[in-house]
Amino acid sequence: MTDTTSSAPLAVPTPLQELRKRRRPLKNVHKEVRSNLSTMNRVALFITERVGTMGFFLLIFAWTVIWLGWNTLLPTSWRFDPAMGFVLYLFLCNVIQILLMPLIMVGQNLQGMHSEARAEHDLDVNVKAEREIEVILQHLEYQNDILMKMVDKLGVDVRQGLSKT
Repeated sequence: MTDTTSSAPLAVPTPLQELRKRRRPLKNVHKEVRSNLSTMNRVALFITERVGTMGFFLLIFAWTVIWLGWNTLLPTSWRFDPAMGFVLYLFLCNVIQILLMPLIMVGQNLQGMHSEARAEHDLDVNVKAEREIEVILQHLEYQNDILMKMVDKLGVDVRQGLSKT
């Protein structure tokens, strides 16, 4: 409970205009991160975002079914990769994996950096909101002190008035 009998001057809270002057404009972290990427990083990110989709999975699945079906079900003269070994198929799959693996890892690192930038921005926004809440609380406390001094000046006992209701 605030001591309302003291005659100390009330601390005036920070004016809202002052708070608005200190406020920095919001920034779009997504645009900032994307604009700072090199061309190679953009390519890696593009590939990472496309490879990790259901569409890419279905494309690889269809390619595998067609390849294996072609080389097992069609007449022998049409087959180009002998069944049971599928050496060419396995070779192409390994080349694709070897090429995609580092690109996906680079893309994931870039996505991680983007995530960290967003988290840092979220922290800035939360700290700013906390400061603004503190100012609001200061204003409420200031108003409460003024009201309590007015009530004391009128000679009203607040505790007695509250107990009646």
